[in-house]
This record gives sequence, C-alpha cells and structure tokens, in this order.
Amino acid sequence: MQAIPAIEQAAIGHAVEKLESLGPNLGYPHSSRIRTAENLRELRPRGGRSRWRVFYTQVGEAFVVGAIGPEASVSPRNFARAVAAAEQRIKDVEAE
Repeated sequence: MQAIPAIEQAAIGHAVEKLESLGPNLGYPHSSRIRTAENLRELRPRGGRSRWRVFYTQVGEAFVVGAIGPEASVSPRNFARAVAAAEQRIKDVEAE
C-alpha cells in the first residue's frame, strides 16, 4: 500500500473534523454508505475529489474509523481489502 501524501492527510483531517462537527448529519458528497458493506460508511475528503477514503461507522455515541484506503475506482482490490479490514477492526471494537 502506498503512503498517503501530506496534502491528502490534511484533507482527511479536515473531513474528520467535519464528521466530528456534524456527526450523522454529514451527508453526500462528504460521506456515503458503502454498498458492499453492511454498516460502513466512507468519509470522502475534499467533497469526494480525493483518491482516499476513510471507512467508519458509529458505535454508540462515537465514530470509529476502521481503515483508510483508496477510492474504489482507483484500486478496486485495495478498496475491498480496506473495507474488509475496517469491518473486522470495528467488530473488534464493538466486542470490547
């Protein structure tokens, strides 16, 4: 997996701040449901113009980030891997 460029890291940070501020009211194009996952959303930095996605869900009052990965159109295989990793990590958090 390639490193996330600094400019994209900053965009991810801003997207997370929006999520913290607006919570479940953060809508498209900043957040979107992942169709291939049961209860997972993708945070879409720069209003979806970023090639990176943050995979998260809400557990109780908290938003839990399970993984960061590429946009599906950039790398379908690595997108699927990141989604699977996020689902597993979130299940682990829920079990705690």
